[in-house]
Amino acid sequence: MDWRGWVKRLLVAAAVIVAAWLVYQFLAAFLPRWWAQTIGNAVDGSFAAGSWWGFLIGAVFTAAPVVLLALAAWPGRRAVPARVTLLVLAVVCAAPNLLTLSVVLGSSNAAHAGQRIMDVDAPAFRGGSLAGALVGGILALALTGLIAWFRLRGRRLRELRANTGVSPKGP
Repeated sequence: MDWRGWVKRLLVAAAVIVAAWLVYQFLAAFLPRWWAQTIGNAVDGSFAAGSWWGFLIGAVFTAAPVVLLALAAWPGRRAVPARVTLLVLAVVCAAPNLLTLSVVLGSSNAAHAGQRIMDVDAPAFRGGSLAGALVGGILALALTGLIAWFRLRGRRLRELRANTGVSPKGP
């Protein structure tokens, strides 16, 4: 390959990097404010609604990604495309919590605007979201641990029955 091919590749790579940077800048300026306004419209200034919606969103959108990640990491005969699909689904399911984090931890003007919007229109949402995320994470980890324990128990019972000659339906 001559040098012109390398120049084309470098130009394409530079264009992709610049485009990705521009998309990131746009989303960083847009998403925190949009998310805060969306949650503010749902909560409408109610402390109880903020707590409820925060807890619900925090719990569901933490538990679902944890379960999907556990399924993706589970040892077995799952193909690589299926594992990648589960990982992508986990990230998509985590998006509401990631958007809330972009408002809470962000230092951009959009994040500060989102914080002010949530202070007025969505009181208690951030605290409810944190509590829900903790509960959802604990429940999802307990569920995956319980499933793993039952699978291990079943495997051990099958091995024991195979080694002793006892049929699964009894003697």
